[in-house]
Amino acid sequence: MDAIDNPTDPANCSSLRDELERLLREHRDLDETIAEMRVSPPEDELLLRRLKKRKLLLKDSIVALERQLDPDEYA
Repeated sequence: MDAIDNPTDPANCSSLRDELERLLREHRDLDETIAEMRVSPPEDELLLRRLKKRKLLLKDSIVALERQLDPDEYA
């Protein structure tokens, strides 16, 4: 069974947290790279757009994992 199938299992929570940390690191690295590219005029505008798109996709994945790890419970 995948971690996504049963996020409440402690072993699966651990793997989800590991994946979340990896995505957060990659998002942070992309943020720094994009910031550096903005300081000087980018030589490759297409690359900058691709990096921004990748950063948005990472953010979506991060939010999805965070929801799995801490789902809203309605009383």
